[in-house]
Amino acid sequence: MKASKEAPAKTWRLTCDPPGGDHPEAVGACAALTKVKDPFAPVPKDQVCTQIYGGPEIATVEGTWRGKQIDTTFTRDDGCQLNRWSQIGPVFGNVPKVR
Repeated sequence: MKASKEAPAKTWRLTCDPPGGDHPEAVGACAALTKVKDPFAPVPKDQVCTQIYGGPEIATVEGTWRGKQIDTTFTRDDGCQLNRWSQIGPVFGNVPKVR
């Protein structure tokens, strides 16, 4: 996760079932992931989004979730991206909610 495009990245390993890895809040992150039907689905291309800016943070998620390969990026650039981020927020660590 990066606080901005120019900031140094923070990297964590997260495993679930049971929660583990070096993520600072593995239990909360795994709990957040299980609450969302498809936590890594992109915003549909035809989705209308509000122009609500949530901050410069960027998170890249790579790995496997329930047998499916994941390689996706999360931002807080608009209302749709902000909602996508917020649904699994604990995965990204201690990040301000909305500015």
